[in-house]
Amino acid sequence: MGSNSSRIGDLPKNEYLKKLSGTESVSENDPFWNQLLSFSFPAPTSSTELKLLEEATISVCRSLVENNPRTGNLGALIKVFLSRTKELKLSAECQNHIFIWQTHNALFIICCLLKVFISEMSEEELQLHFTYEEKSPGSYSSDSEDLLEELLCCLMQLITDIPLLDITYEISVEAISTMVVFLSYQLFHKEVLRQSISHKYLMRGPCLPYTSKLVKTLLYNFIRQEKPPPPGAHVFPQQSDGGGLLYGLASGVARLWTVFTLGGVGSKAATPPELSSPLANQSLLLLLVLANLTDAPDAPNPYRQAIMSFKNTQDSSPFPSSIPHTFQINFNSLYTALCEQQTSDQATLLLYTLLHQNSNIRTYMLARTDMENLVLPILEILYHVEERNSHHVYMALIILLILTEDDGFNRSIHEVILKNITWYSERVLTEISLGSLLILVVIRTIQYNMTRTRDKYLHTNCLAALANMSAQFRSLHQYAAQRIISYTCRHLRRYVYVLDKLYFPHSHCSTLQHCFSTLSDNGEELLSLTCSHILRSYASSLFSLLSKKHNKVLEQATQSLRGSLSSNDVPLPDYAQDLNVIEEVIRMMLEIINSCLTNSLHHNPNLVYALLYKRDLFEQFRTHPSFQDIMQNIDLVITFFSSRLLQAGAELSVERVLEIIKQGVVALPKDRLKKFPELKFKYVEEEQPEEFFIPYVWSLVYNSAVGLYWNPQDIQLFTMDSD
Repeated sequence: MGSNSSRIGDLPKNEYLKKLSGTESVSENDPFWNQLLSFSFPAPTSSTELKLLEEATISVCRSLVENNPRTGNLGALIKVFLSRTKELKLSAECQNHIFIWQTHNALFIICCLLKVFISEMSEEELQLHFTYEEKSPGSYSSDSEDLLEELLCCLMQLITDIPLLDITYEISVEAISTMVVFLSYQLFHKEVLRQSISHKYLMRGPCLPYTSKLVKTLLYNFIRQEKPPPPGAHVFPQQSDGGGLLYGLASGVARLWTVFTLGGVGSKAATPPELSSPLANQSLLLLLVLANLTDAPDAPNPYRQAIMSFKNTQDSSPFPSSIPHTFQINFNSLYTALCEQQTSDQATLLLYTLLHQNSNIRTYMLARTDMENLVLPILEILYHVEERNSHHVYMALIILLILTEDDGFNRSIHEVILKNITWYSERVLTEISLGSLLILVVIRTIQYNMTRTRDKYLHTNCLAALANMSAQFRSLHQYAAQRIISYTCRHLRRYVYVLDKLYFPHSHCSTLQHCFSTLSDNGEELLSLTCSHILRSYASSLFSLLSKKHNKVLEQATQSLRGSLSSNDVPLPDYAQDLNVIEEVIRMMLEIINSCLTNSLHHNPNLVYALLYKRDLFEQFRTHPSFQDIMQNIDLVITFFSSRLLQAGAELSVERVLEIIKQGVVALPKDRLKKFPELKFKYVEEEQPEEFFIPYVWSLVYNSAVGLYWNPQDIQLFTMDSD
């Protein structure tokens, strides 16, 4: 059968593979390598074929694992590749297609072998396999060169120094993929790896000087979004003797590009969407993996340092001598690429990383006059929350929170007027400010979370972003103002309902009056009282009661619920668990409304209109012990403008009401509104953020890396989604 194998299933029988993994040592100068590195095997075209390829590679690898301690053939293959890379740059300049093709194939073989080795052995065992030489059985030289470190350095040099041409595109992608594979030990460990051999190599020694150059190259690969060469761009002559083996599986530079458009895992669809730039995708994934490596015991992660400190090419100020691994990059090009690529998780994660960690980038972006190009894709992610994974939604939301920490941003977004937002389907928005749209999307996200996912972290950050913006609300769209008030009212009604269920769980009494009449002064009997559903008209009486007995009643209710939980092993009812969450949401929404009324009342007649429309419900909460302080200003505004509307007579049109509100704003003495501390929230990463980010990044690699397949049953770092 030899090297003319036409099916992936035939690869374990291939004579060249059998020789590589067999018992015979092959010198690095043997002509065998030229035969091995030539091929005409068709490329896989589905994730099923990639899985078959993996399985075929495993059988070859296991044979190599068994025999390599005696043959040293893995080391010989590595040395063949290393010697070829020394001439790679010259070969690219001379358009030596065949040499580059064979060098790529050598790297492809190495990557396939390494991926299986890494999934089946420890780092120490892998390192040992790199030291075996052609000597007596199982011998190795302790003073020999470290081939593993040399290979990593060579890959970094290849990525950064080889010019990106049609004939070098595939080998550039393969070098990046091989680095990802080198770091993939993390996939097979539940705990975050804090010390490993690959980390050590990357953070010190001969690899360290390439840090800033590698980060810069990976960023530029992302920025440029270079597409692979067309399939017919370089057709290599097929070998008359069958050429070489398995690596027709990549089918040469001529057809290798098809590998890059494949899915990589068994749970994926058979025909996933094609990537426009495999090089950009793979570069971004490697960059995120490097940025999230844990610090060494004696040194910080240099790749994160590089990401934190790089500057704009237009910035002529000198780099501080205390900051290592610095470089410059074109911020305008980076900004454009980030705006265009936000449909992917990894691009959103990169944007978060840069905004959070690089103050130069953050300052530049906040100074842009076209922030809508960045904000709109983020809002669209949140708007389609049902279709996104929770991590992608978190990243998009935190990006908004970071942006809203800046008052200039909060002012400018209300000056940007948008036309016809087609993806917003609840209502036709022919014209709306970016700020009003942001409010609508964030409130929609909170509402979705409260009714579906019930994630406290999510709604807390949503409310924090709205709170940061509230003092700068300007000319709110009538629908945005309406949604702020209606969402608050929704929770006010829900709160009354939960109180009914919590304090009057058995519903035997017919009226509240009976409950109040049998209540002693200290409120202790309230826990055993029953009543029917609390009618809305009784809410103010209930809150008046609570204002006297709130703390004691709430404490007793909590103790009673906990007592039943411990004695009967019955979980707390949903409505009891909801109470604190609802109260927090109401409190924050009232503070947001109050902040707007206090700081920019004259800019927001639509908010006052919406507030007056729902004034009956707000008035019921003026005496609530948890809200009465924040209700003072809201109640004052309601009372003031209600009085002016009453004076104007009945049957007022919407236009007339808004006119009265605008006139009243001027007449309302500002000193009558009580001043509260400014609402400001700042995003701070949790302690040990790597516990979140490292599994997230590797899940992106697992699902998005091109031409790489890992057996889902072997993955330990994160839980696999069911098919």
